Parts: sequence; C-alpha cells; structure tokens
Amino acid sequence: MGTGTPLGRVRGLGSSKEGAHHWWHQRLTAAANILLMLWLMISVARMPGYDYGAVHLWLQSAWVAVPMILLIVSVFYHFRLGLQVVIEDYQHDETRVVWMIVLNLFTFVTAGIALFAILKVAFTGAPA
Repeated sequence: MGTGTPLGRVRGLGSSKEGAHHWWHQRLTAAANILLMLWLMISVARMPGYDYGAVHLWLQSAWVAVPMILLIVSVFYHFRLGLQVVIEDYQHDETRVVWMIVLNLFTFVTAGIALFAILKVAFTGAPA
C-alpha cells in the first residue's frame, strides 16, 4: 500500500517528502491576499476622486503600483494552487495533464495581462 511511515503521515510527508509544501503555499498566499486586499480597500476608500485622471495619478505612485503588482501575483498564484487541487482530486485519467496545462496557460496569460495593465498605467504620462 505504501502510504509512508506513521511519523511521516503525522508530519504530512509523503513518499516525496513534500506533502506540506503545497498546503503552506496556499496558506501563505491566502494571508498575503487578506493583507493586500485590506490595503487596496483602504487605499481606494481614501482616494479623493474616482475618475480616470485621479485613478491614473494614484496608480503612478510606486507606493501603489508595487503592492498592486504583489496583489496580482499573489491572487493568481493562489488561484492556480486551488484549481490544481480540484483538478488533481477529480481528474483521474490522462485528461488531468491537459487540464493542468490549460490551467497554467490561463493563469499566466491573465496574470500577464493584469500586470501589463498596471505597468502601462504606472509608466505612462498624464491621462488623455
């Protein structure tokens, strides 16, 4: 059967000795998401206006652009980890590999688009 030693099961270590790695990454990204989303809500609530010019000026600050980039990276990584678990739990044939490739492509493309949008606004001149 080979589920490891009793001590290994208690410590969360499987045969590859990395059973808790994925679990810790999910928890760390969840905590980061809570903190960064709290920052985002407070920061947006303190903005003087919500028109394009005000948001553009707000996002040009490094104190805003960097946490926004961290938020995007953390949210998309957490998203990928969560859906990876769903795919691994419910796909038991060769389609698991296909769905993992689709998940990775979707995650990287959408995260890349979000990062590009933040960087474009942060590094461009005054709004039109």
